[in-house]
This record gives sequence, C-alpha cells and structure tokens, in this order.
Amino acid sequence: MSMAEMRALWCHLDEVGMDWLSVWDHLYEAPPSGGTVPHFEAVATLGAMAADTKNARLGCLVFYVGYRNPGLLAKSAVTLDHLSGGRFELGLGGGWHEWEAEAYGYDFPRLGTRLDMLDEAAELTKLLVELGGGDPPARADYSGQHYKLHQNSFLPPPLGKLPIWIGGVGEKRTLRTTARLADGWNATYISADRYRHLNGVLNNWCETENRDPAHIERSVNLVFAMGTDAASAKAEMASLEQVWGPMVERIKDGVLGGTAESAIEQVMGYVEAGADMVNIALRAPVSPEAIEAYIELVMPAVRSATTKGGS
Repeated sequence: MSMAEMRALWCHLDEVGMDWLSVWDHLYEAPPSGGTVPHFEAVATLGAMAADTKNARLGCLVFYVGYRNPGLLAKSAVTLDHLSGGRFELGLGGGWHEWEAEAYGYDFPRLGTRLDMLDEAAELTKLLVELGGGDPPARADYSGQHYKLHQNSFLPPPLGKLPIWIGGVGEKRTLRTTARLADGWNATYISADRYRHLNGVLNNWCETENRDPAHIERSVNLVFAMGTDAASAKAEMASLEQVWGPMVERIKDGVLGGTAESAIEQVMGYVEAGADMVNIALRAPVSPEAIEAYIELVMPAVRSATTKGGS
C-alpha cells in the first residue's frame, strides 16, 4: 500500500469507531521474502497517524528493542503522545525477524540475550515515562548490561500515563517481565485455548510479583482472513497459505477466517479466554468489503455481547 492509501484507511477506521490503530515495527515483510515488499518505518508512520486521527488509541505491537536505544524510543513515544493528545501507548518486544536485522546490519543475539535487553528496556522506559517534570527537573540514572542513563531529564513528560505493553508468549521470561513492569500484554497468532493458558500463567506471575492482575490489559493479534461469503472466505485462506508457505504453521492457529458469523464466535472465544482487546492484522491487498463486514457486523455484535456480560 502507498502512504496515501494507508492514511485514507486509518482515517476511515478511526471515523467508524475502531478502538486501536497500530503499525508493526518491521523493515522487511513478514513472512520474509528477501525485502521484496515495500515497507515504511514505524515511528515516522505513527507520527502521521497521530496527526491524522482523533479517536483511537495508537500503538505498535511491538517495537523490537534491538533497533533503537530505549531512551530514544521513549522520547519518540512521548512525542507521539503529545501529537495524538495522549492516545499513544508503547509496545516493546524481543523480536524475531533475524532476516531484516541482518540485512540492515543490526546484531541479532540469541533469544536469552534479547530477553535480557527487553527486561532492561522496559525498566528504563518505565523509569523515564514516570519521571515527571519539575523545576529543577527530576533526573534518572540507570546502569544495566545493555543500556544506561546518566542524570537524564525527560522533558516534556507524557500528557498523562503513557502505558507500556510487552508482547510475547514466553512463559518463563516474557510473561514474568510483563507481570513486573507492563500495563498491557499482547500475544500474536495463537489459538484461544493457548491464549487462555498463557493468561493464567501471566496471572500466576502477577501473584509472584505481588501485582494485581487486573492492572494489566490483555490483547491478541489475529491475522485477518475474513470473507463476505463462504467462497471469498475460502479464497482468503488459500491466499494466506500461498503467501506464507511453510511458515503458515507459525500463524495458522491465530487466523480470523470464515464469514462474519463465524468471526464473531472466534472473537468471543478469545474474550472468554481473557482478552480485553482483539486486533486484526491487515496485510495488503485487503478486501474493503470484508473490512466493512467486520466493522458493521462483527464489532457491534462483540461489543453488545461483552457489555451484556459486564466486560
């Protein structure tokens, strides 16, 4: 999609009542295809989104901590917070796209090291966004293995609370970091049963960390492959399998497919598993008719059901 097409789409989605608009932090396409699909950089794109929209919460689920110094990313986040009038929320993750990292000359260490980086980045970011202003300004020091601060002031502070999200499904490290430091947790492309299990693991870590589980918002990303009828839904799934190839196993459990009727059932499955928010991941080419069916049929039905249920 061109930038003009994306701006028109997110303005439309903002106007019709989407709760959350997000971009992803990739330099290459996913699934990887050797950098053959055009991609825009996430922070700059979010600047345009913040200026173009008025209602939806904005975010990135999630920024890979290896691409930007977390102090700089926190400064970008507070800038987006001011541009959007306080609607921006910052997502952090340990990354997975080693192909793009290699292509752009970034180190891509082993998973354990990346999770160490994530833990430090979340600590540092939380310290900065909660530092506040003052005269003289408050100062922060931080000394980790990967990141440091020295007498850092953080002006201007966020307009209000700037929530920090952590994305990932690692039960031993990622979910514990989430319980300790995050305001929100995001999982991608997993089944409702798997989501329910991980939700329980996160609650257990909250107990270990003496944290109220209710203070952490929960979300899941699903690949959007919905159709307007049985034939178009089948074609969407066939296209998805062709595009992803062998990597389709990575995402197949987290696909929102079928028609609007079945999509409502799928979304409610995640709600019942503990999700506060379901994000549909749109990848071009996107069917305008399918998106409108989601907006006009799925969203109202889910909102009605969750309101009646007290969610």
